[in-house]
Amino acid sequence: MSDDTIRLVTVGRILRRRRRLLAVLVVVGALVGYGVSVLFPPRYTASASVLLPGPWEERELITQVEIATSSSVVERAGDALGWSGVSDSELRDRVSAETADGNVIKISGTAETPERAQRLSDEMAQQFVTYAARIASGSTDADEAAGPEALREQVKRTNQRITDLANAADPGQTVESVQARTELEKLRSTLQEAMQKLEEAGPANNRAGLVVMGPAARPTGEAPPTRLQLVGGGALLFFVLAVVGHLAAARVNRRLRSGPEMAAALRAALLGSVDVPGDRRAHRPRARGARARFRRLLGIDVRWDLPTPQSSDEAGRLIRYRRVCGRLRERLPAARRLLVVVPDDDEVARRAAEQLAAETEGEPVLRVVEVAVSRPMVPDRDTESGVLVVLGAGSRTAEELSGLAEACADGGHEVVGVVVAGAVRARATGTAPRPPEKAGAAAPVHENATGGAA
Repeated sequence: MSDDTIRLVTVGRILRRRRRLLAVLVVVGALVGYGVSVLFPPRYTASASVLLPGPWEERELITQVEIATSSSVVERAGDALGWSGVSDSELRDRVSAETADGNVIKISGTAETPERAQRLSDEMAQQFVTYAARIASGSTDADEAAGPEALREQVKRTNQRITDLANAADPGQTVESVQARTELEKLRSTLQEAMQKLEEAGPANNRAGLVVMGPAARPTGEAPPTRLQLVGGGALLFFVLAVVGHLAAARVNRRLRSGPEMAAALRAALLGSVDVPGDRRAHRPRARGARARFRRLLGIDVRWDLPTPQSSDEAGRLIRYRRVCGRLRERLPAARRLLVVVPDDDEVARRAAEQLAAETEGEPVLRVVEVAVSRPMVPDRDTESGVLVVLGAGSRTAEELSGLAEACADGGHEVVGVVVAGAVRARATGTAPRPPEKAGAAAPVHENATGGAA
């Protein structure tokens, strides 16, 4: 099986076994998104298009886009709009420009109402056209009158002045006539320079002939993110974070999975594994209180990463218990009494210990004791020949088992074996034949760590 398949199976297991928790988190995320939409008022966006006639290269179009949102254009638009409480920097954050097909620049403006958004985009488009024309004419000063029309006027005035001087000049060789002709030559030079500038300004003027393609359309809907998008985004975000959190927790999970690993952590021999009828709910702790009810309501009181229980018949389960009992008698043939230690929050281990105590039929007598793994306390040794530890599969870390082994040593007990229990689905079949009961078989004794009988 590939890693991708494993990940998909894991995600599917999370969706099935944490569906109530995921549903609650999705609702919480939607409420958070709704709260964000209330804090931020709706915005509306309108767009105006400006046509750039003639051939334009891509880099030139990019330059025009930068000019359309430059501070000079924004400041002029802000002065024309005269909105109080809106600074130039805030206004610049509300406008944007982009190129479209056919040498068209689309200028967008965002505001609190559709009317203001329409006015903003129209004013930005008009100021952009005006400013681009001034750049093409060689001036960005609003008061300077230089341009093609001014050059034409200068040529007309110069021609008239030359004509007037030529008519008034003396055709002789006097000093006055020479000076007049000299001045005429200077004026002709000025005229030639003006005409040259006019010719050079011709292509630029064609490039600067930007056209606003009509007023911006008044927006009819909110600009993204809308309230519905924020609600959906919040729900999706919380859902993804929940799934990723489960995957991260499973990756850093340090619980021991196999029986040999558990036995090595307890520094004891693995006597075998047994099955307990039930499903995942068999792993549910017996804790009570408001917190336990809340965890049970959300479905987080049971681990989600446990494998799906396999089906098993009663005959196979009894055979496993008898094999463990046989190995225990072979290991301690003279033992008459053993202490069975199970975690107090491991329901599968407790049920397996009770079944194991019943299967031994008093040879030896098993005294079951529940111990809190967080602070393990094992009763002092009395007449027991050792400790048998029964654990649920994949339920404990190496540190917890090491602490349990130290608690057994403090009580004067030696861990003689480890039994691993797992939950299975019961399958109705025939039962294995039981051996004849022996006379005087003792019943199993069940106690908690404080010594009280259960």
